[in-house]
Amino acid sequence: MYEFIRRARRPVNRDEAAAAVGISRKLAAFHLEKLVDAGLLQAGFEPACGIRRAGRKPKVYEPAGVDVRVSIPQRQHDLLAEILLEAVDTEGADENARQAALRTAGSHGRRLGAAERERARPGRLGTERALTRAEAVLAGYGFEPTRESSTCVRLLNCPFHPLAARSPELVCAINHAFLVGFLAGLRATTVAATLAPRAGECCVRLGRPVTGS
Repeated sequence: MYEFIRRARRPVNRDEAAAAVGISRKLAAFHLEKLVDAGLLQAGFEPACGIRRAGRKPKVYEPAGVDVRVSIPQRQHDLLAEILLEAVDTEGADENARQAALRTAGSHGRRLGAAERERARPGRLGTERALTRAEAVLAGYGFEPTRESSTCVRLLNCPFHPLAARSPELVCAINHAFLVGFLAGLRATTVAATLAPRAGECCVRLGRPVTGS
């Protein structure tokens, strides 16, 4: 139904939407309103197809002008692209492309951590509370964090996959720098982001620093 309305390139009423997908007008109205609630469509009361009739104008729907992307598991290729573009734009004379990418990844992470600290105002963070805050934020970025123990969080999903599989050394290093920066911005001083690759998971674990690392 959403695709039909996008292709129409004009406001579409409930009768048209129902006919396009072969359902009742009542059921079409239900789904259309759900799409409005989700922010994918916007509704109004305008004549569809330029037809003017007496009485109340029919309710019509058109795309809300937002991008729609669905990925399971969640990916963050836009974030990786932002990091790399900023690295290209700001690469200094005293650094190479890799160094610029890691610096930029750390900066992005610090900004995210600082924003969460400003929002939540958690005060001083011990290990367990810091990991709880990190879990909440990183879940929204598709890392699928899980508490392996009270002082260790594993990240079950790499949001930069499958690009990480194509260039694991670079992408994992960017991911690590981003998470190190995030913890720094959050001021989670008792938690470290450590490279600890596992098959099918993110390459980083969060927890107390490993002795001797």
